Amino acid sequence: MASQSAEQANLPAMERVRLARHPDRPYMLDFVETIFEDFIELHGDRRYADDPAVVCGFARLDGQSVLLVGQQKGRNTKQRQYRNFGMPKPEGYRKALRLMQTAEKFNLPILLFVDTPGAYPGIDAEERGQAEAIAYNLREMVKLKVPIIAVVIGEGGSGGALAIAVADSVMMLENAIYSVISPEGCAAILWKDAAMAPEAATQLHLTAQDLLGLGIVDQVISEPGDGAQADIPAMSILLKNVLKSQLTLMAKQSTEDRAKARYEKWRNMGVWGLA
Repeated sequence: MASQSAEQANLPAMERVRLARHPDRPYMLDFVETIFEDFIELHGDRRYADDPAVVCGFARLDGQSVLLVGQQKGRNTKQRQYRNFGMPKPEGYRKALRLMQTAEKFNLPILLFVDTPGAYPGIDAEERGQAEAIAYNLREMVKLKVPIIAVVIGEGGSGGALAIAVADSVMMLENAIYSVISPEGCAAILWKDAAMAPEAATQLHLTAQDLLGLGIVDQVISEPGDGAQADIPAMSILLKNVLKSQLTLMAKQSTEDRAKARYEKWRNMGVWGLA
C-alpha cells in the first residue's frame, strides 16, 4: 500500500464522499485499460437487453484469465446518459450473473469493480424486477465456487452495489465510500435538511477506514498523493499488485474451504450482541 499524508488520513467523511465522486476519479474501464490485457467485452442478459451501466468481459492479468464485472459511469454528458450515470437496471445484474456463472464453468476467478450511486429506481426497472434481480444475485454469488474479489473503487451505493459485491475478499480504495444510503438522502430523511449531509456522512460510517474497523471490508488500498484521480497510473499499479496478491492467496484454498469461508463471512455480517 502507498503511504498517506496526515491530511489524507484525517479527512472528514464528507470530504471522502466528494473524492469518491470526483469527476476525474478512475472508473472501471480506466483500470481495465491500465491493468489488464486482451479485454473482450460481452453483452446482454439473454432475457431483455444489454445494460451499458454494467461492463462485463474476460481479460488477462499478467497472463491469468479472469472475468471482470463492474459499474461504469461517464466522463461527459453523452457518456453519462449512455451509462445511466452508473445506475444499473435489472438486465445489468442479470448480465453480470450470467457471465459469473460462465466464469465458474471455466474455473476462472472473478474480479468485481463497484462504483454506483445505487441501482436505477425508475419505473421501467421496477417493472422488470429490480429487487428480484438484486436478491437473486446475492443468493447465487454466495454459491459460486471460483475465487471472487470485489473492490469498491468509488461509490458503493446500497443494494445496487451489493448485488455485485458478494465476494471472498472485499476491498475499498482509500477514498471510496460504501453505504446503505447517500449522506444527502439520509439528511433528508432524518433532519429534512440537506445542509446536514456532512453530519449524516459521519454518522453513516461510510468511509473505508470506518468499514474496515467494523469488519465489513477486508482491506483498504491507499491512494497516491491527493487521491486516485491525481495519478491514475500509480493507482493502477497499487491495485494491480493487491489483486495479484489476493489471487495468489486464494489459489491455495480448496473449493470447499473457500465456499465455507465465504458463507460464514456473509452469514455473520452485521451480527451484534454481547460476547
